[in-house]
Amino acid sequence: MLNLIKKLVAFLVVIVAVFLGWLQTTPLAMGYVFATLGPILEGHMPATIVGHGKMVGTPPVPDDMKPKPRPTNELFRTLAGTGDKMPMNGLGMCCRYTAYDDVLVRRSVLWFLLLGGRHIDTAHIYLNHKAIGLGIQDAMERGIPREEIFVTTKVWPGYFGYNSTLEAATKFPEELGLEHVDMILMHMPKKFPLIPAKDCAGLSDKECRQDTRRALSELRSKGITRNVGVSNFKIEHIQEVEEVEGGAPVADHQFLFNVFSPPSSHETFDYCLDHDIAVTAYYSLGSALQHSQAATAATLQELADKHNKSIAQIMLRWSMQRGAVVIPGSGNPKHMEQNLAASSFELSEEDMGRIDELKNDELASEFMSQEDIGKMLQL
Repeated sequence: MLNLIKKLVAFLVVIVAVFLGWLQTTPLAMGYVFATLGPILEGHMPATIVGHGKMVGTPPVPDDMKPKPRPTNELFRTLAGTGDKMPMNGLGMCCRYTAYDDVLVRRSVLWFLLLGGRHIDTAHIYLNHKAIGLGIQDAMERGIPREEIFVTTKVWPGYFGYNSTLEAATKFPEELGLEHVDMILMHMPKKFPLIPAKDCAGLSDKECRQDTRRALSELRSKGITRNVGVSNFKIEHIQEVEEVEGGAPVADHQFLFNVFSPPSSHETFDYCLDHDIAVTAYYSLGSALQHSQAATAATLQELADKHNKSIAQIMLRWSMQRGAVVIPGSGNPKHMEQNLAASSFELSEEDMGRIDELKNDELASEFMSQEDIGKMLQL
């Protein structure tokens, strides 16, 4: 029995060693981890194991479906440096099982664009560039002009550093099947734990960020991307990359922001708006596991009843009216249509004030915040 235990322990040690070695030699390793564990946790066998097209989820788009009108009173955020107008209601292509199957991703993108949406948000680490590009091509074939579509992606910290960023991000347009990307963000302020950034060996985190910023600025000047920005940064991180001489403007900062976000997140939000940096809010409805919790907030339910809207629409409208771009993720066409309708009504000053107070509500402590993300990822 003792020998069996020793053999089992030795086997586990080897497995762990192999896994850690794989993590440290494969820059997008965490993408495969997310794409595998995410669907499993939602009760689906992942495409990384059974192959793409095997999961049930986003329905096929009818062959005869034509593009619907753009959302009523659609909102836009003008970006510093280029003046590009970014649609303020987009589709996030992360963190749900339908975002990790190429067939469902392609359908999701086509549904969203045909329903009137025009902003797609993804990242290198989500491993779905190609499928998103195919969905965009499908939409263009049905009459949606490329110039109306805004595509954001992000460079993963495993590719941080001047040369690595140039090499990786230069390929983004080809992977997406586009002539250029509308915006590329630095996904995090520093490398993910256990994930090396070889091009930053011997550099401090600040120097690594600044080198990456130089590369993104160069890519912007070459037309690979029209805009550049950051994600999950603290205010001091933004200030550091802005020190780079001749760097392109930080056009956007994407971070976790919703009605339950703590004062520290509001401080970052206000800093960005004061410095003409657009804010894209992810988890604008809370994380996938917290959507039902929002329904327990009496204020949100009362306002939903008042405006004859869903709680999700109230939350999205509050964010957009505050000035944030939202990118709720969904593979469900009905939910996409409901989310896009958040621009069709307006909250009063009193409504906005009541929602503002939710950051101090006892329920707020139960929601994941940007601070939690920073601690979890050691940012």
